[in-house]
Amino acid sequence: MKKIFLSIIVGFLLLSAISLDVSAAKKSSKLSKEAITEMSESIDKLTQKIYGRALLSPQDNETLIGIKIKLDNQMLMSPSTELAPLYYKAGNVYKLRDMKPEAIECYQTILENFSDTALAPKAKAALEELGVTVTAPVSTEESEEDEGI
Repeated sequence: MKKIFLSIIVGFLLLSAISLDVSAAKKSSKLSKEAITEMSESIDKLTQKIYGRALLSPQDNETLIGIKIKLDNQMLMSPSTELAPLYYKAGNVYKLRDMKPEAIECYQTILENFSDTALAPKAKAALEELGVTVTAPVSTEESEEDEGI
């Protein structure tokens, strides 16, 4: 009887420890303000180099790829509207470097996930400039009006 009781207590303690680890992981999965600021500043520096007609070094390319990976990972874990400007800036850098598929992906992420932000119309215009036909999704209200409901 004591063994069963002890095993239940040990099991409970293990489950408690696991749930604490999971909740801590969820809390830490969000990018910090410092990380977002650092990524934004890195993208700004790359943009300045491009406008200054400077060539991007392999390290610059690595920085851009790393930022895109961090953004995509963050979108999978917990999307936040503070990511929209970073996607827009990254899209601009890709567009300036003639990396059309990557630029399109960044702008589409804004339209699909942050359509209520001020950057959505800018992302739509950038996509149209890249030759992508953008169709606005039909809202529920519009579809009900069309059906005469």
